[in-house]
Amino acid sequence: MSDSNPGAAPALTKAKPSRNEPGDGFLCDGPEIRKALAAGLAWLEHHSEAINALNVFPVPDGDTGTNMVLTLRAAIAEAGNGAAGGDSVSEILAAVSRGALMGARGNSGVILSQLLRGMAQGIEPEEPLSPRSLSEAFAGARDMAYQGVMRPVEGTILTVAKEVALATARAARNESIDLRQLLSVATETARHAVAATPSQLPVLAEAGVVDAGGQGLFIILEGIHRYLNGLTVESNGDLQRTVHLSTLVPEDEYGYDTQFILQGRNLNVDQIRTDLAEMGDSLLVVGDTTAIKVHIHTEFPGHPLNYAVGLGSVKDVVVENMQEQYQQFIAQQARGRSPKPDKLVGIVAVAQGEGFRRVLESLGADVVVEGGQTMNPSVEELLEAAVSLDTESVILLPNNNNIIMAAQHVPPMSEKPIRVVPTRTIPEGISALIAFNYEMGLEDNAEAMTEAGRATQTVELTVATRTAKINGLKVKEGEYIAILNTDLVATSGDLCRAALKAFKEFSVEEYEIATIYRGQDVSSAEADALYNALTKRYPELDVEVVDGGQPHYHFVVAVE
Repeated sequence: MSDSNPGAAPALTKAKPSRNEPGDGFLCDGPEIRKALAAGLAWLEHHSEAINALNVFPVPDGDTGTNMVLTLRAAIAEAGNGAAGGDSVSEILAAVSRGALMGARGNSGVILSQLLRGMAQGIEPEEPLSPRSLSEAFAGARDMAYQGVMRPVEGTILTVAKEVALATARAARNESIDLRQLLSVATETARHAVAATPSQLPVLAEAGVVDAGGQGLFIILEGIHRYLNGLTVESNGDLQRTVHLSTLVPEDEYGYDTQFILQGRNLNVDQIRTDLAEMGDSLLVVGDTTAIKVHIHTEFPGHPLNYAVGLGSVKDVVVENMQEQYQQFIAQQARGRSPKPDKLVGIVAVAQGEGFRRVLESLGADVVVEGGQTMNPSVEELLEAAVSLDTESVILLPNNNNIIMAAQHVPPMSEKPIRVVPTRTIPEGISALIAFNYEMGLEDNAEAMTEAGRATQTVELTVATRTAKINGLKVKEGEYIAILNTDLVATSGDLCRAALKAFKEFSVEEYEIATIYRGQDVSSAEADALYNALTKRYPELDVEVVDGGQPHYHFVVAVE
C-alpha cells in the first residue's frame, strides 16, 4: 500500500469543511478534545495494517500499528463514561494519560503513552486550550517520551515528536495563528519528519522503509487534522468499553478473587484501603483521586462491590471462584501432579503457543500471560497478573523484546516488589526459569535468572513477507529467514540451510543442548528434517523436538 511512505498519505485539501463544522470554540473544551482524539484513532485504525507492514524485518508479525491502536483505544475509553471526573481539557487529558499507560502494548504503545502523558502534564488545570498551550503540550510530550527511553535513537517516533514540538513552538509565536493552523503545522511537520527517518537511521534506509512508530504518530495527527477541517475518517465503530456486572453468589470458605476499577471524584485511597481491609484479605488498592484499581480475596464479593458503587462508578469487574480453583488443584494432585514448593517469589511469564505455556508452567511459572508477536499484553494485564499472586514479590519474564518496555512500567505501579528479568525470547525465559532457586530472595533470583537467560542462544525461523535488505543481507519475499537473538542473520530458499547458516554465527561447541520448538502449522516431517540436519552437522549436541505451538514462526530453537 502507498501508506508505507508518508509522502503518499492522503493529501490535505484546502476545501471548505464539509462535515463536523466545528465552531469557534472547537478544541477548547474536553469533550471536543476527546472527539478529536477519537478521529485520530479512527484514522489510525484505517492505516494500522500498512503501519504493521513497515517492520524493518520482513517477518509476518508486524505489530506497531496494532499496538498503537490498542493503546490509543484504551486511552480514549478511559476518558469516556465519566472516567475523567470532569470535562475540562486538563481532566480529559489526565484520563487519556491514565488509560494509555494502563493499556500500553509494545514499545510503540509505551512511547505513545509517554507522549500523551507529557501532553497532559503540560496543560494547566482549568485553562482553555490555546495555540501557545498546545505547543507547550507538544513540548511536554517530546520531553516525557525522551525521558522514558533509556537510549534514545534518532530517526524514530522520538524524532518526529521532537520536530513537531520545535515547529509548533515557532508557529505559536505568531499571535494570529489559530488551533487549526497550529495542527496543520504539526501534521505537515510530522509528515516530513517521517519521510526523513531513513536518512537518520541507516537500518531503515537499508530495509527501504520509514519508521513505523513515527508513521503512526503522523497518522494520528493527520486524523485529528482531517476532523478539524471537516474531512471524513473511517471508524471501526463504538469506542466505549462495555462492562457487564454478573450476579454474584458466595459459596465455600475459599471465596472469590475479586478485581475491579473504581472511578469517581476526590477518592480517598487510604480510607478505601482501610475500609476494604475489613471485607477480605490479599488486598491491593492502587490509584489516585479519580481512578483506583482494587484486588481482594473475599467470601462475599458483593460487599466490596456495593461499597465501591457508593463511592463512584465500577468497571472491569473480574470475579473468580477460588473454591473451584482449589478443587481443580486437588484433582491435579489426584492425577499424580506434585504441588510446587511454597515460595516467596512468584513468577509471571509471557508466551504464545500452548506448548510453550505448558513448558513454562512445568518449570515454575505461576501465571502465563497470553502474548507475543502481534499480540503484546498491556501494562494493565501484566500488572494484574503480578498482583494476583499470593507471594511477597514477583519476577516478570516478558520473553519478547517488544514487551520489555511495557513490563518495566509495572513495578512502579505496584506496592508489591516486582523485578523485570529482561528476557527477549521464550527460550531465554525458559533458561531463566531453570535458574530460579526457591530458597533465594527476589534480588538474588533476578540476578541469576538474567544471567542464565542471556547465556542462551535463540534461533527463530520464518518466511520473509517482502523483499528487503537487512544487515547487509538481501532477502527475497517467500524465502526462509533466520533470526539469532533478535538479529536477522541468514536467508535461504531451504529452511534447514537457513538454520545451519544461523548456527555458524555463534560457537556451537560451547553448548550442549538444542531444543527445537515446533510451530503450530509445522508437520512432523518438517520437524524431522530440521532435527536430522542439526544432529548430522553437530553430532555433539543433544537435540530434541518439543511442541511449542507458536504462530508465525516455523521453529524456535533454543541452544544451551
